[in-house]
Amino acid sequence: MCLSIPGKLVEITAQLDDVFRIGKVDFEGITKDVNLAMVPEANVGDYVLVHVGAAISVINEEEAKKTFEILKQMDEMEDLDLGPS
Repeated sequence: MCLSIPGKLVEITAQLDDVFRIGKVDFEGITKDVNLAMVPEANVGDYVLVHVGAAISVINEEEAKKTFEILKQMDEMEDLDLGPS
């Protein structure tokens, strides 16, 4: 099953221009490097949905937390591969 996982953008770590950026995203204690090219509007502090190492949309904090809780209740968090670290 393919899932998008919500996480909080905590830092921009590399930036070629306004579009091609890499950032650190926190998934409740697990931090991964994520490609931000599909969400040029994303800023530090925003919540993003991440699929195979790329942020695919910006979402609000409430929706991110609800989604994360559902994934934890489904016991889907332990085996998820969030993409490159």
